[in-house]
Amino acid sequence: MTEASNVAPVAPLRPVGKPRNWIVVILLMIITLGIYGLFYYYKTYKEMKDYSGNGVGGVIGLILAIFIGIVTPFLMGSEVGNLYASEGEPKPVTGLTGFWVLIPIVGIFIWLFKVQGALSRFWEARGAVA
Repeated sequence: MTEASNVAPVAPLRPVGKPRNWIVVILLMIITLGIYGLFYYYKTYKEMKDYSGNGVGGVIGLILAIFIGIVTPFLMGSEVGNLYASEGEPKPVTGLTGFWVLIPIVGIFIWLFKVQGALSRFWEARGAVA
């Protein structure tokens, strides 16, 4: 038996997304009159698909956000929860978390706090730097 056969194979590294502060996301959405929101949805869906291989990905996520925006909070909550589940961890958020956005004014803040907070914790636990 050679020495090389004793070495365990190393799993390929998956690209880890960027942790984002939910307050910064909200402020940038307000300052740019929603334009940053479209960039945010694209990047977030893309990062999740790049990491897991599952989900809608950036382009489809962006198209959904533009044309059927009400599905975005439910879909993103579901995809973040599924990232956790794929790693054998309990889901901190689900598609049902999207119902928070239905509360006038404060709902989007609560939703983003929960969903982006969970996603940032997921990335940070996998070595991402904020």
